[in-house]
Amino acid sequence: MSKNLKKITATAMLLALEIILSRFLSYSVWNSKIGFGFVAVALCAALFGPAYALILGGLADFLGAVLFPIGPYFFGFTFTAILTGLCFGIFLYNKTNALKIFICVFINQFLLGLILNSFWIHLLYGTPFGAVLISRIPQAFILLIVQFATIFVINKLVVPQLKRVL
Repeated sequence: MSKNLKKITATAMLLALEIILSRFLSYSVWNSKIGFGFVAVALCAALFGPAYALILGGLADFLGAVLFPIGPYFFGFTFTAILTGLCFGIFLYNKTNALKIFICVFINQFLLGLILNSFWIHLLYGTPFGAVLISRIPQAFILLIVQFATIFVINKLVVPQLKRVL
């Protein structure tokens, strides 16, 4: 099997995994979501780099929203998912260490998740931006810890094994 076909097949499987984890195995309320959908994007980023990860992030958000809607579809969240894939790809592809993982997760949680997604919620629902932002701070701190620990472990234990077969 060609290397590109392996990458595309693995990315498609990670796409399905991301949709399952984010749509069925996560906790959501109108302005917050806690789950493990990031695992598939982080794996894709670590294995195949930024281009595959940003495509996976965008497709997963779009397909998940269309096939299994949680609320109305809004492109802003897809844009954030694309940026998340890009961020993961930049920091997690090749020679990753704890500092790179922390910076990546910090950008993902505080710039993209907290600020940008709070702005999208503000636009979508008309809720005051400051109120949305403040209400989402605990989620950002919880997910900072969860994502850092999960990605660190995956990077040490899972990624090297998958790189051998892909």
